[in-house]
Amino acid sequence: MDIVIGIIVFIAGAFAGFFANRFLSASNQEQQKLAEQASESEAALVQYKLDVAEHLDSSTKLLEQMNSTCKTAMSQMEQSTKLLQQATPANDAMPFFSKETQEQLAQTVNLRHDKREVTSQEAVTEPPLDYSGNPSGLFDDSKQSVTTAK
Repeated sequence: MDIVIGIIVFIAGAFAGFFANRFLSASNQEQQKLAEQASESEAALVQYKLDVAEHLDSSTKLLEQMNSTCKTAMSQMEQSTKLLQQATPANDAMPFFSKETQEQLAQTVNLRHDKREVTSQEAVTEPPLDYSGNPSGLFDDSKQSVTTAK
């Protein structure tokens, strides 16, 4: 009888251990999955921080390069400006038109002034062309006959 009770207790303990292991291992597996996800998230965060640091470093290098390029361009512009100021004296400036063109322009201006003087003298002695000597009577107060055609 002791043996049968021992075997029954052993079988009951085996079943209890089996089911306990199942429930405990399921929660244990969840904990392992959560731990793996946490470690993956930490690894991704570390990689993201490294990528951001690398990006900022490359951006800093590009900005330094752009700054040096701008400084070089500014110095070249200053040198070019100084060379142009030295090459072009202020007192002996080059005219826009050639000498012949300036002479022709002066003659044209003289001709234009002569015409204006003549027209101003004519305007004083003669009435404008829109005044005619023969009035048509269109604007008189006299009544005109109206014809209506049917």
